[in-house]
Amino acid sequence: MTSGSPPPPGSLPDALYADPRLAACYDTFNGERDDLDRYESILAELGARTVVDIGCGTGALAVRLAASGLDVTGVDPAAASLEVARGKPSAELVRWVLGTAEDLSTLVADAAVMTGNVAQVFVTDEGWASTLRALRATLRRGGHLVFESRRPARRSWEEWQAESAEQVWEVPGMGRVVGVGRPTLCEVELPLVTFADDFTFEDGSIVTSTTTLRFREERELRSSVEAAGFTVEEIRQAPDRPDREFVVIARAS
Repeated sequence: MTSGSPPPPGSLPDALYADPRLAACYDTFNGERDDLDRYESILAELGARTVVDIGCGTGALAVRLAASGLDVTGVDPAAASLEVARGKPSAELVRWVLGTAEDLSTLVADAAVMTGNVAQVFVTDEGWASTLRALRATLRRGGHLVFESRRPARRSWEEWQAESAEQVWEVPGMGRVVGVGRPTLCEVELPLVTFADDFTFEDGSIVTSTTTLRFREERELRSSVEAAGFTVEEIRQAPDRPDREFVVIARAS
């Protein structure tokens, strides 16, 4: 539940990304980001040289791509997350933008990516469509949009609610941080699922982060992407999470 990034336009980023203490813990919470391997592989397969990472968060993918020689722009509305990103090795190679896809009007890119839960935080039709249109305007003709979205049929929220083991992290510079085993809140009103996680710091303070995600079926993903000026070339399985996610690859028409 700790993957994800920016909220829909007009709302504030979740505390997990916007609160400086939680943003500093984010990479420790997530551990090894093996899921990013597939994005690097797909971008290489597509021959992309200029990439926009929408909802880049603390910059794990952006700095990795930049270090490999790509021209990368990382975009996120959470200043605290970008502050963490800017402190990473190779961060100076990335163009960082505090904002959303709508703030990229002067940029032209070969590819745009949305990792983790980014595509699902746009909970309204209007917010999702606006983001897709902005990305189409940013991409050159023939460029590609690559993103993932959890499959509703897998009902991930039931697994979240079933978790019980307390999570404890030792975060560099922050000390011991404890998370409860399951969400302190989990409301399911499909296609929306809202959950909240509490994080307790060594000084006893508790920070709560609340997230709402929209679960879209494959038909809705296809129609919304195509309406924004893309052609869906392929919907793949996530190799590290088979049958759990759609990985959409769409070409700018």
